[in-house]
Amino acid sequence: MEEKEIGKVTHYYGKLSVGILELIDTLKVGDTIHIKGHSSDFTQVVDSIQIEHASVSEAKKGDLIGLRVDQKVHEHDKVYKVIA
Repeated sequence: MEEKEIGKVTHYYGKLSVGILELIDTLKVGDTIHIKGHSSDFTQVVDSIQIEHASVSEAKKGDLIGLRVDQKVHEHDKVYKVIA
C-alpha cells in the first residue's frame, strides 16, 4: 500500500471531532487518508470536506480544510493519501 504526504494538521476541535488540515496536494471526498503523528496513527475514508464552513467535494494545494476525523489528532500530525 503506497502513501503520499498531502498535508498536516494545524488544529483540532475536540467537541466537533474536526481536524483543520493545511494541504500540499489535492484531496477528494472518498479518498482514504492515513493520519500519523506522535500519538496518532489511523486510517479513514474522507466523508466530507469543508472550506470556511462550506462543504466541497475536492480541495487543492494551499487550502485550509476542516475534516471530521474518527480519532483525536494533534497539531503537526502528518496526513497521507493512501494510493491503492
